[in-house]
Amino acid sequence: MTSEKSSKADMESQLADQPGPAARWWENKPLSDKPVDGRFGWAVVASGCFMLMFSMGCVNSYGSYETHYHLRQFPGEKTSTLAWVGTLQFAMMNLLGTPAGILCERFDTRLVTFAGGLVMALALIVASFCDDAAWKLILTQGILYGAGGALVFIPACSIPSQWFVKRRALALGIVISGGGVGGLWMTPATNTMLRTVGTEWALRITGLVLFAVNSVASLFLRNRIKVASRDKIVDVSMLKDIRFIYIFAGTVCGTTGYFTPLFTMPAFAVLVAHKTSSFGDNLLTIINAASTVGRVATGVLAGAVGTINLVILCTLLSGLSPLVLWLPFTSGGTLLACAVIYGLVCGGFISLVPVIVANIWGVQRISTIIGLLYLACFIGTIIGAPSSGAILDNIGHGTDYNPTIIFAGVFMLGGAFFYVLLRFTVSRSLFKRV
Repeated sequence: MTSEKSSKADMESQLADQPGPAARWWENKPLSDKPVDGRFGWAVVASGCFMLMFSMGCVNSYGSYETHYHLRQFPGEKTSTLAWVGTLQFAMMNLLGTPAGILCERFDTRLVTFAGGLVMALALIVASFCDDAAWKLILTQGILYGAGGALVFIPACSIPSQWFVKRRALALGIVISGGGVGGLWMTPATNTMLRTVGTEWALRITGLVLFAVNSVASLFLRNRIKVASRDKIVDVSMLKDIRFIYIFAGTVCGTTGYFTPLFTMPAFAVLVAHKTSSFGDNLLTIINAASTVGRVATGVLAGAVGTINLVILCTLLSGLSPLVLWLPFTSGGTLLACAVIYGLVCGGFISLVPVIVANIWGVQRISTIIGLLYLACFIGTIIGAPSSGAILDNIGHGTDYNPTIIFAGVFMLGGAFFYVLLRFTVSRSLFKRV
């Protein structure tokens, strides 16, 4: 088994070492002369980590804005309406994943990610002048921000795979942990800004800092190899691969349940558990902190356990933790325990999917394959948070969160089911590291 694994890694290293097509006039030459698992790869990882720290950090910390909007700025708006802002941020990143992947094939990824940072910053700054109506925030802080985020999110999640073979899971775990790190410190920072300078300046300051950091990080997100631009805009041949169907379905289900604890647990703590607003805000911070640890830890464990085996475990526990610890209880201790466990495992679910894609289909088309796969995240996101908000409004009447919790947990368990099918399609050996 060891020799087989080494042989596979050697073959992939040789494939990664093959130079791609000659650079086009708007690009610098590819860096195929630099080795895989080398030093420059870690600079690419750091670049992607900082990009996700702000792009996904804003998404992961949106719960602070939603709580502020719901309790203070728009108390008359439905929860489902306010949830659309944060939902569309991540949904647009995924909906535009395929176009973003195509742009990465045709243009220098540094230009693509720089443009994405500019659009995200403009979205937040424009949103700061549109805080008199929730629908304006949906257009700016939601849709426009997500459109810019796609140009950063897809390259940051895919390009580091070109630079690693043996340490790919760890590298991508570090990159994607940037979203958790961002949520970890951006949540209290956002809460502080909302209290001290108000919504308008909170959005403007975040936008300006995001643009500055993303612009510097973009300089280092370089392709190691270049692939020839394809003639077809969408490669539908992937839909004939049953492995892709399973991972697509698993990602739809997993993403459907993913954001519900992040968006609703802080408000639940205040309205149902009768805790302070700071306690609710701290729950979101704890989820993001645990998620950061989980994303790096799964990168370390993936080599020993297997990426697909590990994503099954993470998705299974992501479904069970709210059903076992959140659904039956309202005490502060069980809420904290749920936040910690859910954060640890949901981060692993997010970080391992790009690794599975690279391991199964290679790095030659990883940007476009991941872009296509993130359509699944778009579908799940569109179904998830708005539906859980509508369930809370219409079934729970704004106070009974149990149907919403069940909704999220069952969909996460559905994701685990499809990943199990993927695992036994790849290998029927029960004890093999897959």
